[in-house]
Amino acid sequence: MKKILVTGGGGFIGSHLARELYRQGNFVRIVDIKFDDYIKEKYYSEKLRLDLRNFENCMKATKGIDLVYNLAANMGGIGFITEVGAEVMHDNVLINAHMLEASRQNGVERYLFSSSACVYPTYLQRNSNVKGLKEEDAYPADPDNFYGWEKLYSEKMCEAYQRDYKLDIRILRYHNIYGPEGTYKGGREKSPAAICRKVAEATNPGTITIWGDGMQTRSYCYVDDAVRGTIMLMESEHDKPINIGSERLVTINELADIVIKLSGKTITKNYDLSAPQGVRGRNADITVAREVLGWEPQISLEEGLARTYRWIATKVKEDQDSFHADNTKLPCAT
Repeated sequence: MKKILVTGGGGFIGSHLARELYRQGNFVRIVDIKFDDYIKEKYYSEKLRLDLRNFENCMKATKGIDLVYNLAANMGGIGFITEVGAEVMHDNVLINAHMLEASRQNGVERYLFSSSACVYPTYLQRNSNVKGLKEEDAYPADPDNFYGWEKLYSEKMCEAYQRDYKLDIRILRYHNIYGPEGTYKGGREKSPAAICRKVAEATNPGTITIWGDGMQTRSYCYVDDAVRGTIMLMESEHDKPINIGSERLVTINELADIVIKLSGKTITKNYDLSAPQGVRGRNADITVAREVLGWEPQISLEEGLARTYRWIATKVKEDQDSFHADNTKLPCAT
């Protein structure tokens, strides 16, 4: 049994990761500034509410810990990360700098940093029919948003701690991880969750709005596959950045059509060309993950979206029922 810290353990990937590590019999401490509480069963040994922008809190979080999975970040979907720059860079650089130093001072055995496909340069993602991005493609650097620049900087900071202090480092780059029990409303949700919510909220027949023209492309990796790859990387001897994602490229239109079919509704797609779209195309090359870890996704996009849509549709119904119940308590006008 290892003593494991999962920062960001109140969020989407972090909570799923902590649950699996806890199931395996480890001592799992989760730390976050807020907890979504979408996972109802206990998935941790210890739960701390700490602001990791503060160094002393990072020292407290890492005390007595063998392995650190650092997933804590101020982040969200494309709408959020294209609008918010200074706050994202300020908060995340503080979190990552303090977590690295605290891990060094507290003698952590191994430290994993969750980076992002957002580190990859804009000039390689201008077409919808994009090639899979390889790990070495991150340089020459030209991320399309501040979030990507912060992730790339934090990767280099990890490398510096590895070189200067011999801190055992693991770095993964997540490519569009999705699934149930995560943010699905409020502006920080990512495209699969946003589309599932829009379809669940739509009447039958009805309409939904797609951001952009729907021809922009992405690849999506189900959260259970991402968790499995994350743990495999931590347990491996690979200490260079590695992609965790899917190589199946789909348009946003295709993504929406899968969800609409799952819903059984008749839905018309409208388009908002003024909305944020991010890069035109993004796909993952997972050759290194296959060769080094023996990892690749196992859950199809259709199956993953079916699980995600069922969960979000249930949450939407709960939200609607709660709204109607609250409204019935309001005094009637006379």
